[in-house]
Formats: sequence, structure tokens, C-alpha cells
Amino acid sequence: MNEFVSVHIGDERPGVGTIVLARPPNNTLTRQACREIAAVATEVGQREDIAAVILFGGHEIFSAGDDLDELRVLSAAEADVAARLRQEAVNAVAAIPRPTVAAITGYALGSGLGLALAADWRVSGDNAKFGCAEILAGLIPGAGASVRLPRLVGVSRAKELAFSGRFVDAREALAIGLLDEMVAPDAVYDAAADWAGRFAAMPAAALGAAKAAIDAGDLDVERRLYVEAFARADRRFVAGAAGR
Repeated sequence: MNEFVSVHIGDERPGVGTIVLARPPNNTLTRQACREIAAVATEVGQREDIAAVILFGGHEIFSAGDDLDELRVLSAAEADVAARLRQEAVNAVAAIPRPTVAAITGYALGSGLGLALAADWRVSGDNAKFGCAEILAGLIPGAGASVRLPRLVGVSRAKELAFSGRFVDAREALAIGLLDEMVAPDAVYDAAADWAGRFAAMPAAALGAAKAAIDAGDLDVERRLYVEAFARADRRFVAGAAGR
């Protein structure tokens, strides 16, 4: 049984599953938390009753990043293991073959930001803060931000954020493309659920294929996935769809 990560499916929004990170007070990421995130993300991706996914750290804080108390006592070999576990956790979230939304409250810093970047969309309260804080500890982003952040905000801005470690407020995050929607702090989860609910009724396999093709950025992959989608029984030819 997991200690820090769980999955919930709400009756009010059928098909929408929520991965909840609960490691008070700041949802920092330990090796155990990363193992649980990877396991839960893999499970969610295999469940047919979940069509869209919300990633949520609760109403106070999304994640403040790596657990510094754990990092301080790691040897170089143990740090390598921790880095691999962190990467596996974030990549497992990114690989969920469903639309995913990060519902961000409070802070998304360091590896917490990397975790949020692994989702397809990001919604936050207007009081949220974001940052590549690793440089302040003499480290570099280790949860995928060095790859995913430039795709959203551009290489130059990503370098500025990674080199400075400065915190970005929600308004700036929205302006530079790091954030997709900003709402009142107490409306974050509902806004994320609205995003997820838009896609819950769509063909799940086709959604997963479209996501994989976009993430791959490869035309050969796109063609292969298109042909696979064409051959599936759940494909739909809707009258007038091509003219929309």
C-alpha cells in the first residue's frame, strides 16, 4: 500500500481520475515518493475506467521539489539511484496515455515543477509560484525541466529561469506559456477537472495515440499511429467532422 500517493475517481466526474500527492507539509519528493508516483502513473494508464487524469498536491501546495534532508545524506552512488527514480516517476506521468492536467496550488518548485511539466496542461491559482530552484543548491534541474521547459517557454527564457532560480508568479507563468489557466486559489481543482472533463468522452485509444504522436515530434511515428488508429474498432467517422 502506498504511503504518499493515491488515486481517486469522483462520482461527479465519471472517467476523471486524480493522482493525489500527500506528503505534508510541502509534498517534497523522496525516493519512496518517486517510486509511488511511477507505480500509480503506470496503473492509471492501464485502467479502462479512467479517461483523463488530474495531478494534484492538495489545496495548499503542489510540490516544493526534492526533499533536501534526504539529499544531504546521499552518497554519489545513492544520488544516481535517486535521480533515476525521479526520472522514472516524471516520465511515467508524461507517458500516461490519457489527457493529464496538473492542478497547481501554492508552489511548484524544482522537481515539483518538473512533475507539473510532465502533464499536458497546467492550471494554478493566481497566488502560485514556479521556479527551477535547483541552482540555489548548486544543482541543475533533474526532473525533466531542462527538456520540457524550453518546449513551452523557449530556450533563452528556460535558461534564464534555470540559471537564476528565481520564482515566477502565476501571471508571468501564464504570459510566457508555462501555465495554461490561472484561477482563484480555491477554484484550482475544479478548473483542472473542467479541462479533464472535456476529453473524458473522446475515444481513449485515439487520444493516447494523438498524445504520443505530438510528444514524439516525428512524422513517421505520426503515420504509424494514424494507421493503427484507423484499424481500431473505436474509430468514428462523424458526418460533417471534416468541415468543422
